[in-house]
Amino acid sequence: MTEQTYRGGCQCGRVQFEAPLDLDHTMICNCTRCQRLGWVMAFAPRARVTIAKGEGETSEYLFNKERIRHQFCPTCGIEPYAFADGPDGTPMMALNVNCLEGVDPRTLSSKQVDGRSR
Repeated sequence: MTEQTYRGGCQCGRVQFEAPLDLDHTMICNCTRCQRLGWVMAFAPRARVTIAKGEGETSEYLFNKERIRHQFCPTCGIEPYAFADGPDGTPMMALNVNCLEGVDPRTLSSKQVDGRSR
């Protein structure tokens, strides 16, 4: 699979985004947070993601080392994305593949990451 532009958002539609993603490089983490949410993540530089609706309206949650800024729709509670800096300092977004239109994340070969041990 090559990079393709996807649209996604929360359940009620208050928060929507569009991003170029390569779904051959998704990730599933077993940390206490991701496992409970069933997160399947894809990553993109923040500069390449368009927040089409709801920018500045999300609620934020920080936990553990507080490096990832989890964003939630204040209406339906879905977390469509999170903000963090990449290893090189580039502002990045983790996008919830479960929130992408027309994508079934259970069909992807996601990399398993041991976030619980970090």
